[in-house]
Amino acid sequence: MKGPISQFIEKHYLHFNSASLVDAAKAYEEQLANGAKMLVSMAGAMSTAEIGKIFAEVIRQDKVQIISCTGANLEEDIMNLVAHSHYERVPNYRDLTPEDEWALLERGLNRVTDTCIPEHEAFRRLQKHIYKIWKDADDNGERYFPHEFMYKMLLSGVLEEYYEIDLKDSWMYAAAEKNLPIIVPGWEDSTMGNIFASYVIKGDLKASTMKSGIEYMTFLADWYSKNSSNGIGFFQIGGGIAGDFPICVVPMLYQDMEMHDVPFWSYFCQISDSTTSYGSYSGAVPNEKITWGKLDIKTPKFIIESDATIVAPLIFAYLLDL
Repeated sequence: MKGPISQFIEKHYLHFNSASLVDAAKAYEEQLANGAKMLVSMAGAMSTAEIGKIFAEVIRQDKVQIISCTGANLEEDIMNLVAHSHYERVPNYRDLTPEDEWALLERGLNRVTDTCIPEHEAFRRLQKHIYKIWKDADDNGERYFPHEFMYKMLLSGVLEEYYEIDLKDSWMYAAAEKNLPIIVPGWEDSTMGNIFASYVIKGDLKASTMKSGIEYMTFLADWYSKNSSNGIGFFQIGGGIAGDFPICVVPMLYQDMEMHDVPFWSYFCQISDSTTSYGSYSGAVPNEKITWGKLDIKTPKFIIESDATIVAPLIFAYLLDL
């Protein structure tokens, strides 16, 4: 039985992007009902936008089976978990002068649109704990993926004294509890990635202790091959590497591995406000992906041109029957 939010959506979201939202949500449900698995990719700053308040429950209810996200989304959910009260919102961010921005920097506040992440309470608080986990693995000759190190930190309990939000609102903790596979392409382009690199430069850690992007792709290729018998859908929030990296696993398997029985992605939806122009991946319409061997002619395809912080929670609410 659908709840009031879902009923409101079905009654009022009838045309244009709102109708695409409903169509995409219903098709997502059909994929799961037919036994397909679902990949959700997250670009942008969805963790800082507190998507965990609803995405964590999507994970707990097994409505996503694998995640691809940027390094920023991987770490910023945990930062929000341990430093939420120190964040500052800047509603008038469009009016800030360069001098205003510099003043935020001097206060240790790194701005993400209308929200400032506190450097000391967020970045540095995590740094001292994750470094020990990195160092232990390094000393023991062990190697892990970026998300696996984060899981170790979360499940170890070392952060519990810092919790500032309800744990059920952390999507990373929900994922850690399920040991959900996460792909983090370009992890080096994140605060924790930069910090890890600094330790490598200083000679404190070996670069090889952190598994690489190529290893992420080989892991994903194996996972896709083993889990695609009933189809795997692709739900993309934003664009960029978080989406482009994992979706390429299908043409790689088909064209480069010559596995001609590998199925195309069985569903595709992208939430994006990118303009369709200038060769942009984020702005490419779904049909373009047919030419790259990612989607089939008959793959259900949806594009919702809107703000993901508005659209994604509504679709997730629909999936959860809220």
